[in-house]
Amino acid sequence: MPRRRTVSDEQLLAMVLALIQAQGPDAATFAAVAKASGLSGSTLVQRFATKAAMLRAALLYAWDRLDAETARLAGTVPKTPDGAVALLVGLSQDYGDDAAAYGEGLLVLREDFRDPVLRARGAAWGTALMADIAQCFGSAKAPETIARLMLSQWQGSLLWWGFGAEGPVAAYVETELRRFLGAVPVHSA
Repeated sequence: MPRRRTVSDEQLLAMVLALIQAQGPDAATFAAVAKASGLSGSTLVQRFATKAAMLRAALLYAWDRLDAETARLAGTVPKTPDGAVALLVGLSQDYGDDAAAYGEGLLVLREDFRDPVLRARGAAWGTALMADIAQCFGSAKAPETIARLMLSQWQGSLLWWGFGAEGPVAAYVETELRRFLGAVPVHSA
């Protein structure tokens, strides 16, 4: 009879993800995760087989959390341009206000680009997020185009904030997205 797990898969993946976010993907070794979780290295090998599989599992767990948070926020904002801003500002909150920490997070993005499964997961999230944003411009001409441009502006504003770190990230993102809306006329159909 198999032993009862003292650390659930979700708890373990959260620990691995926290280690990755704090120290970068290369820090997520079996030894480091064993120390953080209190599990033996052999137990981790039984669960994941390889470090690459453990990293992938933790990053898929992160995508699951982002999907859930995106759906939650999308369900709470009005279907208006202001709602689109609120959705993207809400998604920016997790970046914190530390530009150096944001930069470390880009190492995680590097892992998503390297792994075809994670890259596909990111593409699927982007497609769903673009649809959520497009709903906020439903009566506009070409809402999908506006949504794609707004998402590009959002990601660009995060990068520019990282270089300048002018105040809280959420305030910076909101200001930049409102500038975008002011520059892109949104006409009714």
